[in-house]
Amino acid sequence: MHEIDVVGIGNAIVDVLCQADDAFLERHDLTKGAMMLVDAEQASRLYAAMPPGVEVSGGSAANTMAGIAALGGKGAFIGKVRDDQLGEVFAHDIRSIGLSFMTPPLLEGAPTGRCLIVVTPDAQRTMNTFLGAAIDLTAEDINPEVIRAAKITYLEGYLWDPEAAKAAFRKALDVAHAGGRKVALTLSDSFCVDRHRDEFRALVDQVDIVFANEAEILSLYQVATFDEALHAVRKAGTLAVLTRSEQGSVILDGDDVHVIGAERGVNVLDTTGAGDLYAAGFLAGLTSGKPLAQCGRMGAIAAAEAISHMGARPQVDLAALVAEKLG
Repeated sequence: MHEIDVVGIGNAIVDVLCQADDAFLERHDLTKGAMMLVDAEQASRLYAAMPPGVEVSGGSAANTMAGIAALGGKGAFIGKVRDDQLGEVFAHDIRSIGLSFMTPPLLEGAPTGRCLIVVTPDAQRTMNTFLGAAIDLTAEDINPEVIRAAKITYLEGYLWDPEAAKAAFRKALDVAHAGGRKVALTLSDSFCVDRHRDEFRALVDQVDIVFANEAEILSLYQVATFDEALHAVRKAGTLAVLTRSEQGSVILDGDDVHVIGAERGVNVLDTTGAGDLYAAGFLAGLTSGKPLAQCGRMGAIAAAEAISHMGARPQVDLAALVAEKLG
């Protein structure tokens, strides 16, 4: 297989997005800005109550890979769908943007996963995820040839729950490092960190790059301030890429610290996918040899585009936008 920039491993799901007010969240006992796992019955009930919206292929790592493709990078995605209508939609969508997707679908069992996203007027997104077939990813789905071909393997923290998926991640990590390749991990959500704190700390020590927002990194190390979190993650010796919403981002590489400002003048409509697209911009820059500060700037530009519209996938020529902004 020819060399590729990034292979993403994560939940293959379809996003269902709608706009609603805070009262809707209260009626359905939803915590604003959080991600909750729901079962099939809960998903059906909430879906029936949601106002009209849009349905697009999603999933955190898949969104990142879509951003990398939009920036001209070469990529692949590994994730599990069912052989149903949504599974076919997901596969078509991700292949249509130039990504390799060869994971065989489930032939029986849970349907393709979906994430029900409620966006409130303040642009906060509240996610309710039915993982469905996504959690049936196994080590057998990890193609060593694809991992060895990728400069970076990107692991989605949302998927770190089923034992089979953990085994898949560990296999990918081992194959990548054995081949002299790098591995990146996104912590995904404070919900995930709270559930798997000790394991995530161990993973951060093993991977080469960690992506996290401020709440996630504070939760990981159970500290009260961002400076304390920086001190803690520095000890791990891992390249840390930490986003802070309107305060921009911080890139920590040993004793080197790069502070990247957020993009200004953005009309924020939906924060869904901001972190995913930041990671896309950063990884696209890193795999093309850009210095860390420029990688962070690319991440900030991609994130700003994502939050300017509904949905996490780019809606403009992202490569042209980045080129224009960077001058």
